[in-house]
Amino acid sequence: MDHLSIAVIVFACVFGCALLGLYLHARLPEHHLSDDSVNAIKLAIGLIATLAALVLGLLISSAKSSFDAANTAVVRDATEIILLDRTLAQYGPETQEIRALLKQGVTTGIQKVASGDPDQLASMRSPEELRRGEAIQRRLAELSPHSDAQRQLQTHAIQIAGEVLAMRELALLQAAGSTPMPLLITLVLWLCIIFGSFGLITPPNSTVTTIFFLGAVSTSIAIFLILEMNTPFGGIVAVSLAPVREALGMLGQ
Repeated sequence: MDHLSIAVIVFACVFGCALLGLYLHARLPEHHLSDDSVNAIKLAIGLIATLAALVLGLLISSAKSSFDAANTAVVRDATEIILLDRTLAQYGPETQEIRALLKQGVTTGIQKVASGDPDQLASMRSPEELRRGEAIQRRLAELSPHSDAQRQLQTHAIQIAGEVLAMRELALLQAAGSTPMPLLITLVLWLCIIFGSFGLITPPNSTVTTIFFLGAVSTSIAIFLILEMNTPFGGIVAVSLAPVREALGMLGQ
């Protein structure tokens, strides 16, 4: 299920519970809404609201950290790719084939990530793609340097290639998403209880209904952003691929 659909379902649940509370308010016996009863309800709502705020803050912080880590990995990967290409260029013309393989791999990777297709992203974590990256490392190890300068460049290139492969895998792992669904479901349940309880103790009118509507919209947007940031290479909120595209334009020069 896509993130927008989940956000719409969350909105429907939360706002629906608020409307249900308003509906029950006019039908409950008066002693159920006495001052003592309302105070007890407010105390319970306060406890649940505190828990919900803590969990929501935790999920937002975790999602933002995941998004920032993926963005950092992309920027660093682009830098390392440029550095690897320039190192190979300094080595000599015998690295032209390796540089072509590097450019081809970067081009394919950009196309798959930019597509936003989960299947395409999943294919980038396949053993075949991993072996393709290892093939460049193997080609680098097979080079036969003729001088100390070339030997140093070969060692440096192998090291950079390993770092590029590691950063690529890190970025793909960040793209897999890490939102704990049981925690998310629990949060939505708490929000439903909070809005339903507020509706239960509040006399229904258009102003209250509007505020409940805006509150439900706000909570659904927050959950939508959490889900989006936990999948940084797909959806509306996505990591920019501009650094990698710029790096691609510099390869082979």
